Amino acid sequence: MSRYSSPANSLSALGPLDGRYAEAVRPLAELFSEQGLIRQRLKVELAWLRALCAEEAFGPAGPLSADESAFLDALEQDLGPPAAERVKELEQQTRHDVKAVELYLAERLSAHDSLAGRIPLLHFACTSWDINSSAYGIMLAKARSDILSPVLEALIGQLRCMARDHAGLPMLARTHGQPASPTTLGKELAVFVHRLQRQLSVFGDVPAMAKCSGATGNYNAHYAACPEVDWPDFSRRFLSGLGLTQNPVTTQIEPYDWVAEYCDALARINRILVDLSRDTWTYISMGYFRQKAVSGETGSSTMPHKVNPINLENAEGNLGLSNALLGHFSEKLPVSRLQRDLSDSTVLRNLGVALGHALVAWTEVQKGLDKLSPDQSRMSEDLDSAWETLAEAVQTVMRAHGCEDAYEQLKVLSRNQMVTRDSLHSFLNKVELPDEAREALLALTPATYTGIAKKLAE
Repeated sequence: MSRYSSPANSLSALGPLDGRYAEAVRPLAELFSEQGLIRQRLKVELAWLRALCAEEAFGPAGPLSADESAFLDALEQDLGPPAAERVKELEQQTRHDVKAVELYLAERLSAHDSLAGRIPLLHFACTSWDINSSAYGIMLAKARSDILSPVLEALIGQLRCMARDHAGLPMLARTHGQPASPTTLGKELAVFVHRLQRQLSVFGDVPAMAKCSGATGNYNAHYAACPEVDWPDFSRRFLSGLGLTQNPVTTQIEPYDWVAEYCDALARINRILVDLSRDTWTYISMGYFRQKAVSGETGSSTMPHKVNPINLENAEGNLGLSNALLGHFSEKLPVSRLQRDLSDSTVLRNLGVALGHALVAWTEVQKGLDKLSPDQSRMSEDLDSAWETLAEAVQTVMRAHGCEDAYEQLKVLSRNQMVTRDSLHSFLNKVELPDEAREALLALTPATYTGIAKKLAE
């Protein structure tokens, strides 16, 4: 199904991630949808039950039998749509989403003779956020490792190949929109490779954290029921088994500082891609890039000649939407009144939306880049008409040989007037320079004045 396909059940969707872009973000939807959240909560509750039963110091439990373990294994594999639907039915009664998860598991365990006796251990000493922080931590970690990072790595690889392919292709640079010292196309692309690679590393290093320490983070109920267990260590080991890092000192909730770090790192990646999209769009408008026409694709509804850079424009819009949400998460989530208020709950349910817009954008950038081919002749035209950019080289060489007013001389020659090869060479033949330095400058052209740009790109 193409990105623009619209199955009947998506035509009435409120937002494009559930409609127009549903296929593009399906892997994230499986994680962050209501069904995905319920599934993860159920898994965390089952993991907690298993951990309690495996803890020798926890007297009320005792180890699971082989038959009990097999039943729990089968139950964990049977947490699809019917399970989520039943949890939602129970939530209508309880008006509490996590309590509904506990009740659903109690229903399932009641079908097993010995596990029915372990039902009181479900959600033992837990507050809802012991389950939620683990669930969201796992969801965000899996989204990063299984979905987002591979897409970004592929995009970086795409840019790296382009940088190497065009490492030596000279191009007029522009600073403040004005002609500046020439560069190469490959080196300018390599800048984005380096920036993205660094931020991907930062993004990957953010630890996924959680807490499992009771109603206000003090293990009150845990020690009241079973003081023999080292509950902080038990919690640490339990969370580590889920691939999470324990936050050892919290209120009722894990304070989301790591989520803010995660969002901030992701937002920086998005900003770099906005920069890339805008620069590439500008190079297209300048004719430095030509776009491959796609058979059957309409560029403009009225101008048949047009091939619009729609992928890059779509990427820029989605990156902005993603960052608007990521910025709100980063500012809002670490702030909670006293030991806990509930304003975070509805916000957290939109994490997948922010990641979805980022995912759409990243894939759009890939598609946009894939359509590009550099127009070397167009780049050469601009270089051939920008001999004034060699003023930097000339005045710097003159300075190196003791000329005190080199900058002023070149400013008079080059500012607000046309500099040509002949006028520049006429100037060079009059200034006092060693013959070797003069000959090197006379041999220089805008296309060859690129420093070590090729080496940097390679």
